[in-house]
Amino acid sequence: MAFYENLHLDKGMYGTGKSFTQVLEGLDSSENYRGTPLEDLDAYQRQLKRFDIHVSGAGSDRVEKFFQTGDSAALFPEYICRAVRQGMEQENLLPRLVATVTNVEGMDYRTIVSAPLEEEKKLKTVAEGAAIPQTVVRTQDHLVQLHKRGRMLVASYEALRFQHLDLFTVTLRQIGAYIVRAQMGDAVQVLLNGDDGTDKAEEISGEALSYDSLLKLWGKLSPYRMNVLLGGTAAVQKVLGLAEMRDAQAGLNFQGTGKMVSPMGAELLHVPDVPDGKLLGLDHTCALEMVQAGGVQTEYDKLIDRQLERATISTIAGFTKIFNGAVKMLDYTD
Repeated sequence: MAFYENLHLDKGMYGTGKSFTQVLEGLDSSENYRGTPLEDLDAYQRQLKRFDIHVSGAGSDRVEKFFQTGDSAALFPEYICRAVRQGMEQENLLPRLVATVTNVEGMDYRTIVSAPLEEEKKLKTVAEGAAIPQTVVRTQDHLVQLHKRGRMLVASYEALRFQHLDLFTVTLRQIGAYIVRAQMGDAVQVLLNGDDGTDKAEEISGEALSYDSLLKLWGKLSPYRMNVLLGGTAAVQKVLGLAEMRDAQAGLNFQGTGKMVSPMGAELLHVPDVPDGKLLGLDHTCALEMVQAGGVQTEYDKLIDRQLERATISTIAGFTKIFNGAVKMLDYTD
């Protein structure tokens, strides 16, 4: 009998500061399965195999399959987390505009900030014996605001036990999609106003949305590169309607793949949280930091004990600007 088939699983494997899969990997490392038929499975997937639980496909099992034994029931919260993460990954635009992700263990986090003046950004020639210009990096004077985003699962075990897992997964993916959309709204607010409401993005205003106004936005971002444009529905429609977007190559790219580009070569992202009449241009390599306290969290006690009623699924994350100059806002008139 393989080692993974002898592991005892219980609630104590959750809430340790590590994910359930990380705890399993510590007990049953995937390194030990290289060159075997199980080498493509992680420690959690090996446990699904152990209990013959199929979570996807035409032959997916019913929810009640997780509750055959106390050990198999301990796998249920991790299944919930993975399904929610799938929904987040499918809907997630954040990797396209976040420069770095910082994982913290508590709710108190201060980031670093550097706010060089225009003259300080220029690396001028330093004469012999002269002082070398400085770049000052300091700790932010306020904490990054972290927000808890999530959904409450309201369903009885009796209502779900006979449902197939692939159908239940679809519902959980939607919860993940809701969470990541809320996080995108948080990110937009930080880009617009800073994480404390005082670090507002520089506005370029008084112009209609046109190719020339986009060129001005592009120029104002220098020395940063405008590689991402964020806009709401009306703004994205206007950009896509520009004459410069109607050439054969741009039209073929959008119509054939659905991938939108702007005339400046930046990636155009449809984000309904951006206010009407505004476009955000940014350099995604240095504009925004994402801070998160753990991953997807569930009330594992309730889920293992089949007390699904009012069990919460949530994440804790926040955002902060790295370089304020790497974000500019075009405030246009219709």
